[in-house]
Amino acid sequence: MSRSEQRNGGHPHAAVVYNPTKAPVERIRTAVAEHERRMEWEPTRWYETASEDAGRAAVAQAAAGDPAVVIVAGGDGTVRAAAAELRDTGIPIALVPSGTGNLLARDLGTPLNDIPASVSVAFTGVDRTVDVGVAEVEDEDGVRQAHVFMVMAGIGLDAQMAQETSAVAKKRLGWFAYVTPIARSIVANRLFHLTYRIDGGRSRSTRAHTVIVGNCGTLTGNMLLIPAAVIDDGLLDVVIMRPAGPFGWAQIGTRLTLQSAARRSPFTRRWLSRSPDLHALGYVQGRQFEVRFETPHAVELDGDPFGHVVRARISVAPGALHVRVVAPPSTAS
Repeated sequence: MSRSEQRNGGHPHAAVVYNPTKAPVERIRTAVAEHERRMEWEPTRWYETASEDAGRAAVAQAAAGDPAVVIVAGGDGTVRAAAAELRDTGIPIALVPSGTGNLLARDLGTPLNDIPASVSVAFTGVDRTVDVGVAEVEDEDGVRQAHVFMVMAGIGLDAQMAQETSAVAKKRLGWFAYVTPIARSIVANRLFHLTYRIDGGRSRSTRAHTVIVGNCGTLTGNMLLIPAAVIDDGLLDVVIMRPAGPFGWAQIGTRLTLQSAARRSPFTRRWLSRSPDLHALGYVQGRQFEVRFETPHAVELDGDPFGHVVRARISVAPGALHVRVVAPPSTAS
C-alpha cells in the first residue's frame, strides 16, 4: 500500500528494524502490538539486522514495503545505517534507543530507557526534518568511500575510543568503557599536523590532538561538546582540540563541564558568554569541511571505526532525513 493510499483512508503499517544483540525485542513487540491495535494499523513487519552491513539490508527491505514509519531499535550505528538508506525518501524513522550513547535520540528528546514511551512516539509523534552528515574519505592507497553519519565524525581521541573499545565493554560498562583509551591518549598527548579549509575558503594549517565534526553537540555521558550545533540548521560544527600538555587538558575539561552545566544554570551561561576563547579548544562552522593529513589517521562515524584516512571531505545534506519526534502538547493525539 502506498503512502498516498494511506493518506486517503487505507490502513498503514509500521516496520521495525532491530539489532538482536541490543534491542529488547519482546518488550518492543508488546508495545508495538498495543499501538497497532489501538490505531487499527496493519500488522507490523519485522527485520533483523546483520552484523556485516550494520543493518542497511534490513532497512532497505523495510523501505521496499513502503511503511508509514521505520522504527529503529538499536544503537547509533543502527541509526546511521537507517539514515544511509532512508535519506531523501520521505519515509520517517522513529527511535527506540537501545545502545550505549543513543546520541541522536538524546538530541531529539526521544524517551530513553522507556520502551512504551518511545514506541508511542513512533505511532503518535510528528515528523521533523534533520540534517545528515556525509563523509567522503580517502585512504593512503587512494581508495575513496562515502559514508553518512548523524551525530559526529571524529579523528584522534574520538576515533581511538571507537577503535579500542569493544562492543562487549560498551554493553557491560557503558560510558566507563571509554575511560582507559581516554586516559592513555591524554597521557601521550600526541599532536598531528593537518591542513583544512571551510566551504572552499583559504587553507589553514595547525596541529591537533582531536578533530570532531558535529551534526549534534552532545557526547556520551551528556557532555556538551559543541554548544552551537543544531541538527537542522544546515551547518556542521568543527571542534579542534589542541591542548599544550596537562594544563591544556584541564582547561578543556573545565570548559566542557561548564558548557554542560550552562544548560541548567543562567549564571553559568552568563559567565561563559564573557569568558575568552580557549586556544586549546577551537571552533569553526560551515557547510563543508575538507582536511588532509601528513600520515594516515583513524576516523570514526557515530562511534564506529571506519579505518585510516589521509584525506576527507565532510559535508551536510540539509533536511535529508525525516525523524518522528515527540508531538507538542497542542498536537498530541
